[in-house]
Amino acid sequence: MKKLVLAAAVVAALTTIAGGARAEDAAAPAAAAPDNAVSFNAAVISDYRYRGISQTRLKPALQGGVDYVNNPTGLYVGAWASTIKWIKDAGGDGNVELDVYAGKRGQVTADVSYDVGVLTYVYASNALPVNANTTEIYGQLGYGPAYVKYSHATTNLFGIANSKNSGYLDVGANIDAGEGWTVNLHAGRQEVKHNDASSYTDWKLGVTRDFGVLTGALAVIGTNADKNAYASPANGKFLGKTALQLTVSKVF
Repeated sequence: MKKLVLAAAVVAALTTIAGGARAEDAAAPAAAAPDNAVSFNAAVISDYRYRGISQTRLKPALQGGVDYVNNPTGLYVGAWASTIKWIKDAGGDGNVELDVYAGKRGQVTADVSYDVGVLTYVYASNALPVNANTTEIYGQLGYGPAYVKYSHATTNLFGIANSKNSGYLDVGANIDAGEGWTVNLHAGRQEVKHNDASSYTDWKLGVTRDFGVLTGALAVIGTNADKNAYASPANGKFLGKTALQLTVSKVF
């Protein structure tokens, strides 16, 4: 399940390029952004964590997406996909998650940015007792490297019965550390409506490095989720355990 930024999310951190500028680069005028821009992204990740919970039974995943933005208005649409294991582990069918989203981003002031939109997580033919497909609306405010984001479910949340109107609060920062390094900080709180056992807090501490050809990221991720509520049906392992996550990605 993608955080758009999602960020804060894994993909938002990976698309941040924090290389130091040379003196001659700083003096040169910046090229104007095109009115319409399309970008693609691809990644290999050691464990696909969504809000701190493994979607791949603590195993690697392949991911990729496409984004379109109209720069004059800040309007954007996109799609992103990842391999997953949790649908089959829960007794359903399908091994791919597809996220489709649209929104608008821009500046409130010179220092304060905003991002609002809607995101639908699609699990084709998942065949679970409660449909796993989920739609959330979200809003984010940013100040410098820091941000706060809230996502609100307008449907049941990922196959949990009677969980409509659940919410997720995400706060964090992506701090330029120089020499192409970015420090990634995140803390989040998932509240699941009418299901206290499924509510939990998650966190991440990581670094991202742009190597030119590829971008690498290493993070420590953990949660205080209930070990019974978030145990893998396949092998009983706790899917919210504290662990290292390694990502190699490319934006083009």
